[in-house]
Amino acid sequence: MESLKVSQTLSVSNHRVFSSDLNEHATVFGGKILAAIDDNSSIPASRVARIETVTASVDQVNFILPFRLQDSMCTESYVSGVGHRSIEVFTKIIGEHLKTGERFLGLTCFSSFVVMAPEIVLPQIVPDRDEYRFVCQGYPARQAERMAKLKRQEQFNQQISLQFPWQDQQI
Repeated sequence: MESLKVSQTLSVSNHRVFSSDLNEHATVFGGKILAAIDDNSSIPASRVARIETVTASVDQVNFILPFRLQDSMCTESYVSGVGHRSIEVFTKIIGEHLKTGERFLGLTCFSSFVVMAPEIVLPQIVPDRDEYRFVCQGYPARQAERMAKLKRQEQFNQQISLQFPWQDQQI
């Protein structure tokens, strides 16, 4: 079976925080950050699959410290686990106060992507740095938790009404 080093999946993007990025708290709007995560994390998934993938979930989004005006945000994403048709991607965003040079961990999260072609055989990934080994070692437990959560979500979804909310409904 083919293998790929985790470092070969790495995607890095930088963004300087401008006033148009801010919310009423003078920190970067969470929706902007989520869009950056999805954009950046889709690249490592595609580097593994080499075909179209779709975002299945964004899990464990941890907003650790806020990003403020004149900070930079360095988004790093890499594959942290591969299943039969799924690809887990870890993303971290490192902030930097550009006036002082101080760097900080602002966010971490995991995203899951699915390969839509069932005949595709995904390569195994090989962690080739200490951080990659640490993050990848937790993949089996996260995948088991994700599958249990998916089953609970499917049961939950069966109870959600698809009726127009303004129509009479039985209570």
